[in-house]
Amino acid sequence: MSETQQPQLAVFQPSPEFLARAKRMDDAMHLRKPDRVPVAPLVVHYYPTRVRGISNKDAMYHPERAVQAWKESTLQHNWDAAVPWGSLLTAQAWDILAITQVKWPGRALADNQPFQWVEAEYMRQDEYDEFLSDPNGFAVKKLWPRISTVLAPIGGMAQMPAPPLAFLSNAYTLPGLLGEIASAPPLKEILKKVLELTEFHERNKQITIAYIMEMMNLGFPIPFAAITFPAFDWISDCLRGMKGAMLDMYQVPDKLLAAIDMFTPMTIGGCIMTAQQTGNKGVFIPMHRGAAGFMSDKQFARFYWPCFKALLLGLIDAGLTPIPLIEGDYTPRLEYFTELPRGKVAGHFDHVDRKKAKKLLGDVMCFWGNVPASLMVAGTPQKVKDDVKELIDIFGDNGGLIIDSTMGLPDESRQENVQALTDAVHEYGINKL
Repeated sequence: MSETQQPQLAVFQPSPEFLARAKRMDDAMHLRKPDRVPVAPLVVHYYPTRVRGISNKDAMYHPERAVQAWKESTLQHNWDAAVPWGSLLTAQAWDILAITQVKWPGRALADNQPFQWVEAEYMRQDEYDEFLSDPNGFAVKKLWPRISTVLAPIGGMAQMPAPPLAFLSNAYTLPGLLGEIASAPPLKEILKKVLELTEFHERNKQITIAYIMEMMNLGFPIPFAAITFPAFDWISDCLRGMKGAMLDMYQVPDKLLAAIDMFTPMTIGGCIMTAQQTGNKGVFIPMHRGAAGFMSDKQFARFYWPCFKALLLGLIDAGLTPIPLIEGDYTPRLEYFTELPRGKVAGHFDHVDRKKAKKLLGDVMCFWGNVPASLMVAGTPQKVKDDVKELIDIFGDNGGLIIDSTMGLPDESRQENVQALTDAVHEYGINKL
């Protein structure tokens, strides 16, 4: 398919291979014994494209090449789920809006560097009250202009008093004033960019849908559709920055908690809507600030765990399966997860004491992970297989295990080591169960 052609959407016809893999994944995630331990990368950025000689820049500017590489890697390594659709964002949307909150290859970064988040205080501490009183207005007037050069003029325009909408409710005033507003040079340029964004979004959506349908017809389920953050991470990552959020815990804790309470329902509602639209019950939840080293256990109990637990329970109550990407060392936090209902969460772990996790959570939640990234990049296939066997020996008895690396596949993973993950579960995962 050329990059200018619209993809042809296929009708999904579940094959025996699809049903077997989907059941295997579902059984493992819900603590039922599958026919074998599944192997499925939860996060995949540049590994599939890198090993095929595609630069990071081309991967992000040519989604057709990226999804083809995802397909080839899924087939090559015989994973139990396809590379998730949101694994690598497309750079055109950032280009169109001139986003400043991210740097990416081909613009601010070299062609083979990975994209990078630009952390900053996009909301100042003294703006909490304004944000809490009018979050929608604050987003348009302050946040959009701060993260997008294209949208910057909105900040000044939003300060101008707008006519009452009732005044525009007749045939004389509506065409004239609406036309005057829309034809103002700053807004006119913004509207052009928005139209460009909608056209790109539609093309990209068609590519995404075609990829998902093709992979499902080839026999590979998609592990999730919806993506969300815990409320604390929304604020710390996107608004206040790490430094700002950490200071807020000491200087304005009540305002931080009020913002967390405001964000928490939004972290749940969008996922429910996406699940209804796609029919996919998996919800990917990347987590950042709750790990040991970012905050004390006392702070975790006050600021992080309540909103995270509310998110998990809200998704579970809606019949969805939370899949938190538990980044950093969570060994000191494991006891909190014992409060969760059995077999409802598939936790993808980065660094953790495996035996302690088994002891505390073996009958609570699926363990997804966590072959060290160092082994995937610099180890040997045998060392990778040995580590997979250790995971199966520890967690495989109750079925609640899915094999992956610590943070998904590292970009620099060796192909033979990636294949070793699959070879190991085929060698050790069946006999264990």
